Amino acid sequence: MRLRELLLSFEDPIKRRDWFAGERRIKGLGYKEASHFLRNIGLKGYGILDKHVLRCLVDLEVLDSPRPPSNRNDYLEKEELLRQFARDARINFDELDLVLWSMKTGEILK
Repeated sequence: MRLRELLLSFEDPIKRRDWFAGERRIKGLGYKEASHFLRNIGLKGYGILDKHVLRCLVDLEVLDSPRPPSNRNDYLEKEELLRQFARDARINFDELDLVLWSMKTGEILK
């Protein structure tokens, strides 16, 4: 499988992640993991909604609950709230989840 070539063939980033998270030949990836992988290979525009980021978003009153997204639509809704918060705060969306994660864990990794 020519993965990078295939991933870059998608014009719509949401469809790219949908394919990646749903591809049966790639085991164990949901939306969070697919987002993480896509960002790690240099693609932008994906929020990584792990428990630390979700808890921080509750603290900032962006979300009501730190409950992880239960399905695609729930993930996309929470990701859009993160995106809107990034716009309002004038913080780069692709860097915001790392900032929030670091606030909760006390670590800066990159």
